[in-house]
Amino acid sequence: MKITLVGVGLIGGSMALKLKSTGFTNYIFGVDRSEKHLEEALNLGIIDEKSSLENAISQSDIIILAIPVDATENFLPKILDLIQDHHTVFDVGSTKLGIVNAVANHPNRNRFVAFHPMWGTENSGPKSALVESFSGRAAVLCDRQNSAEDAVKVVENIVEHLGMHLIEMSAEAHDIHTAYISHISHITSYALANTVLEKEREEDTIFQLASSGFDSTVRLAKSHPEMWIPIFKANRENVLDVLNEHISQLRKFKSALEKENDELLEDLIRNANKIRGILR
Repeated sequence: MKITLVGVGLIGGSMALKLKSTGFTNYIFGVDRSEKHLEEALNLGIIDEKSSLENAISQSDIIILAIPVDATENFLPKILDLIQDHHTVFDVGSTKLGIVNAVANHPNRNRFVAFHPMWGTENSGPKSALVESFSGRAAVLCDRQNSAEDAVKVVENIVEHLGMHLIEMSAEAHDIHTAYISHISHITSYALANTVLEKEREEDTIFQLASSGFDSTVRLAKSHPEMWIPIFKANRENVLDVLNEHISQLRKFKSALEKENDELLEDLIRNANKIRGILR
């Protein structure tokens, strides 16, 4: 089973390493606009050959798009123009509705599977790829009814080889849920980092006094804008909705402190503690 990997960074690279380690694939063509990343991926054994898109697709069975969501929206129709009936194409983007809408009327739409492996770190590039990154994580398959059943089966097989568990939903539902579960976490982290950088001018103090709690909270603020600006733009309405709710919650904490309302403060914290029963 030969694969074309478009985007040899963190997500694509980690997926490639895992699929190689399980024997799912024996050869991966790498396509990336960064020659440096291609060289790194080749040296790390993530890919077996640097290639043009056309050459790679002509020799592959599966095409994986592991590039920013705005690039996927623009690039996916071109890829579907090049494929045959035996190909399976899937992406790994954090938003789905814009991507599926971009190819809704394409004659080869049924060869595409909208897919999102729910994992990532603040790091980027091939050197950040981890072979066991996806194990035990959720994998979301969207709008199954619009994809050919044999293409879906290929993706389900990949999910099994990655060690993930599959969840199915519509692209619209996916974008709503990820706004609350993933995208708001990044905005909150960026905002907290900016707050600290604005108020605490001494970098040594931040470094020396920062606890593990602070470090884990702002970890996502290290994530690169090249990936997250397109995500926020693509999921703008849902992100704004969750951001409004988040601001409302912050105002409740602010009000409780301003009014020295210990009862409200305790209620807010105890209500938040319910997350323990969900995230064990």
